[in-house]
Amino acid sequence: MEDEFKHLVRISRKDVKGNKTIKHGLTDIKGVGLSLSRTIGLVLGFDLDSKIGYISDDDIVKIEKLLDNPLDYNIPLWMLNRREDYSTGEPVHLFESDLTMSLRDDLNRMRKTRSYKGRRHEVGLPVRGQRTKSTFRKGSSVGVRRRRG
Repeated sequence: MEDEFKHLVRISRKDVKGNKTIKHGLTDIKGVGLSLSRTIGLVLGFDLDSKIGYISDDDIVKIEKLLDNPLDYNIPLWMLNRREDYSTGEPVHLFESDLTMSLRDDLNRMRKTRSYKGRRHEVGLPVRGQRTKSTFRKGSSVGVRRRRG
């Protein structure tokens, strides 16, 4: 660890505040949750409760390499956010704008093929089988208008 404190640490195109702990600072990156950030810290041998602002530049490079290829560092397959990518069929883990674009592409593909999930997304209704009699009534697609008078 370096003695010099950095107030902003840049990790894979995202600025992380330096006064956060390592396990909570890595969760600022879209696509990294708490369990993956803890696993990254344990695999690379960091103290999870130390501040991320004291981390060295070499350690930041190690984190970015692990984020690029998590399977090379024996990260379990179930921790990846795309275990079977639609286009390649390979397990990958996406971050930030790549994750946002792939989710948007998935939704557009479901809408284009007119699947059940795609149609529910279009109308703004729940997709995963929740009941709609008493909930999800704020949108314009469901509901009864009251008569005033």
